[in-house]
Amino acid sequence: MSRWGIVPAAGLGTRIQPLAFSKELLPVGIRRDGNTERPRAVSEYLIERMLDAGVTRLCFVISPAKTDIMNYFGGQIGAASICYAIQSNPNGLCDALFTALPFIAPQDEVLVGLPDTIWFPAAGFAFLPDGQFSFLLFPVAQPELFDAVITDDTGSVQEIQVKQKMASSRWIWGAFKLPGRELASLHRLWCERQRSDQYLGTLVNAYLSQGGAALGIKRGDTYVDVGTMHGYREAVRLLSPSQIAA
Repeated sequence: MSRWGIVPAAGLGTRIQPLAFSKELLPVGIRRDGNTERPRAVSEYLIERMLDAGVTRLCFVISPAKTDIMNYFGGQIGAASICYAIQSNPNGLCDALFTALPFIAPQDEVLVGLPDTIWFPAAGFAFLPDGQFSFLLFPVAQPELFDAVITDDTGSVQEIQVKQKMASSRWIWGAFKLPGRELASLHRLWCERQRSDQYLGTLVNAYLSQGGAALGIKRGDTYVDVGTMHGYREAVRLLSPSQIAA
C-alpha cells in the first residue's frame, strides 16, 4: 500500500493574474536552508502537510504550460517521489483528480488538498482516518465563496453546498482523504454523469444519494485561499513573525 498526495495545479489562476509564473509558486513566507532564508512557494505548505502525514508519493496534476512547477520541485521532495500528470484542458477539480487515477491502486490511501491555500493546524491530515472518505473542515466567515459541508450529529456528510448564497453551514472542506478504491468509484460515477461535474461537491452529492458515505471532521482552525489578492494579503499577515510568535 502506498500513501499518495494529489496536488491539482492545472488551474489558470485568473483571480490573481498577471503573474510571470504559476500561481502555485507564488512566494508567501520564508523557508530556511540551514542558516539561509529563502522565499517559500505557497504550494510548499500543502506538500509539507502531506509529508508530515506520511505521504511517500506525490502526483502534481499540471497543464502543459506549467513546466515551471516541474523545474521547481523536480522528482523528489523529502522522502516522497514526485510524478506529474498532464491535464490538457483545465476542466475543473474532478477532471484534475481523475487524471492522477492511473497511478493509484485500490488499496492506496490518497490525500488531496489545494496548492494555493494555507491552513492550520499543520497536522490536520492526522485527524482524517485511514480507510474512509473524510473531509477536513474549517470555519470561515464567507462560506458562500467555498464548498460548505453539512453534517449530522455523528459527523456524516449530508450535503455539500457549492458556492451557495446563504449557505447552511460555515464549515467548508479544505482537504480530504480517501482510499484509492473510493476514488475509482467516484470516477465511475463521474463518467456515468457524462463527466459533467467540474466541482467536487456536486459529484459527492450524487455519490451520497447513491448510498456512499463520507465524514466531515471539524478540526480545522484557519483557512486562507491565496488565489485572490485579499487572500494573499491575509496569508502574508497570517505568516508574519508577530502572528507566528503569538
